[in-house]
Amino acid sequence: MSQGVRLETELRYVKGIGLAFATRLEKLGLKTVKDLLWHFPSRYEDFSKITNIADLIPGEPATIQGVIHDIKILRSFRKKMFIIQATVVDNTGSIRATWFNQKFLVAMLKKGMVINLAGKISDGKNGLSFSHPSYEIVGFSEDEEQFMEDAAEYREEIESFKHTGRLVPVYPETRGVTSKGLRFLIKPLLDEMERLPETLPEGMLVRAGVAEINDALRKIHFPDTMDDVLYARRRFAFEDIFYLQLVNILERSRLAKENAHACGIDQKWFKELLERLPFELTDGQRKTVDEIVLDLAKPHPMNRLLQGDVGSGKTIVAIMAAIIAAENGLQASFMAPTEILANQHYQTFKKIFGNYEKGVALLTASGAKVFYGEGLESEAKKPEVIKKLAKGEIKIAIGTHALIQKGVEFANLALVVIDEQHRFGVRQRQALAGHKKGDGEYLPHFLSMSATPIPRTLSLTLFGDLDISVIGELPKGRKEIITKIVPPASRTDAYAFIRGQVKKGRQVFVICPRIEKAEEDEDKKNWFAVDTKTVKEEYEKLSKKIFPDMRVAMLHGKLKPAEKDAIMQSMKKGDIDVLVATSVIEVGVDIPNASIMMIEGSDRFGLSQLYQFKGRVGRGEHQSFCLLFTDSSAQTTKDRLEALVGAKNGFELAEKDLQLRGPGEFMGQSQTGLPDLAMRSLHDLKLVKSAREAAEGILGMDPDLTSHPQLKDIVRKFHDKVHLE
Repeated sequence: MSQGVRLETELRYVKGIGLAFATRLEKLGLKTVKDLLWHFPSRYEDFSKITNIADLIPGEPATIQGVIHDIKILRSFRKKMFIIQATVVDNTGSIRATWFNQKFLVAMLKKGMVINLAGKISDGKNGLSFSHPSYEIVGFSEDEEQFMEDAAEYREEIESFKHTGRLVPVYPETRGVTSKGLRFLIKPLLDEMERLPETLPEGMLVRAGVAEINDALRKIHFPDTMDDVLYARRRFAFEDIFYLQLVNILERSRLAKENAHACGIDQKWFKELLERLPFELTDGQRKTVDEIVLDLAKPHPMNRLLQGDVGSGKTIVAIMAAIIAAENGLQASFMAPTEILANQHYQTFKKIFGNYEKGVALLTASGAKVFYGEGLESEAKKPEVIKKLAKGEIKIAIGTHALIQKGVEFANLALVVIDEQHRFGVRQRQALAGHKKGDGEYLPHFLSMSATPIPRTLSLTLFGDLDISVIGELPKGRKEIITKIVPPASRTDAYAFIRGQVKKGRQVFVICPRIEKAEEDEDKKNWFAVDTKTVKEEYEKLSKKIFPDMRVAMLHGKLKPAEKDAIMQSMKKGDIDVLVATSVIEVGVDIPNASIMMIEGSDRFGLSQLYQFKGRVGRGEHQSFCLLFTDSSAQTTKDRLEALVGAKNGFELAEKDLQLRGPGEFMGQSQTGLPDLAMRSLHDLKLVKSAREAAEGILGMDPDLTSHPQLKDIVRKFHDKVHLE
């Protein structure tokens, strides 16, 4: 590295970059030398083999080496651009290369110069050619014939090439920043920089079988073979997963030292609570309740993730945990991602525990309610509810983000429950979990719930600081939902089937990806919008053409909360036959009489989201159906939808989804902040286990990383990046 340049040096101060180009690099998130060196290639072009011109194949990428026979600049008056044309020869033939609006090339590339050209071969009316190829100057030959004899000598210099004659890295780019430009910047830094100190503890490289830091950096940017690429990628993936495992284990250790309210239970009271339930808990629910009861009784914070299929009964488990906290004279908060879901939980609580007298509040952006037992429910002003929470007069609060708005305080919050926790940003989760009593003596117990089952490798890595409970079965009496893919040719039959079900008294959900058609200029920019089914269009079609004799309604996120609530109440009462909606009903809708879920544009949704939609039916005694409408004939669409049809449960589907999409898309990379290489490696259970064992080993000998100050600092920064993005 140039003298005075360090990893933390801002790129604008690096020789050859300057402020203007540094501003462009910043659009890629590259501000420092480290950012640039850790901006890894997304793929590689194989230009390692130099091909004779006579052996070039149209449409295939290739690298040639030859002498510039002539080079000239032309002007296209119609398009007002400069065209640079060069003819390059070797001892087997000649080929033309063309560049556009790069006048400087005439000054750089001279007749008689030996160059490499790399790119895709085009075949036009004038024969084979390169269009805008990468180029690299190898040497200079006054005599073309002499060059033919000396070609072997030049080819020995291939190892120094950055843009041709090798595996060429292709990077994530932005306007004004090309892969070639990035290679120009990175190669000299790697050649001139002093060796970086190793960041992983001594001895770990050999045990884990990963590359040393300097070797890995060089191999990931300028590899000789794809084996080099895999070796380097493994190093950086291992490193990030190792840091995350350290963060998780240290977080567990930190929580174990914090104080929490110990919420004990009287066994007789608890038995009576179970007996008051209008149904029998499944084995999975009982096991989960037992795990939570044991956690709540401890004087240290519970940190538990509750997984279970849609409809498996997670809500009742969470409500019982909240009641246990309240029975101890303490408070519980229950946060959901939408008003519909928050209201659903509130209604479920009233339905099952109608005689509860210690105060349950519903607090959302649109208003508030308070329930004090049978017949004692009233609309309330939000300031009044907030005041009662602060005084401890309301023991359980159910709501949305309104629970973490400024001014909301709890007198003695002992339990935080967050439903569909992956829908909340980490900062929002921490805002609730961070409530402490008075001088900060107590942390609340924390229970997060998800109906998106998480595969084991992701659980070990991304949720390693959480204990995990699983409800693996559905309540007794639930019938399996029959799922079918409906191609265009089967639409008429599907509509006839739906009509027959409605005549039997059943109700139908219809889901569309968009609310309304995008503006024309937006459509031009967004191909996704062009033929995507919209709620308003589908509502018009179904209500006027397909089912004019049925009661069809429409529900979407742009409606006011009161309007949405009124529509859902009408659906519950059976006053609506077909409800056309967006994904607003993905979670929190419980209509036992709804037995058909029809999804338009099903290829536009992720598998986990489709599974959520599917779980909105099948909640009553009638056989239910999920119809996946699609106009796509792509094999990838077929594979994804068939995975949903064939999956026996959400966990099986999650594993398939992970295989099809990869961890980054499955989890939502922005939700974790985990670097790209690490996210893509989370399917590698062996690598994850190796990183976990390495983290446990070092913390076993040095629990606070006191003897590893550099590693401790790295982990602290990594914690902030991963958990606060």
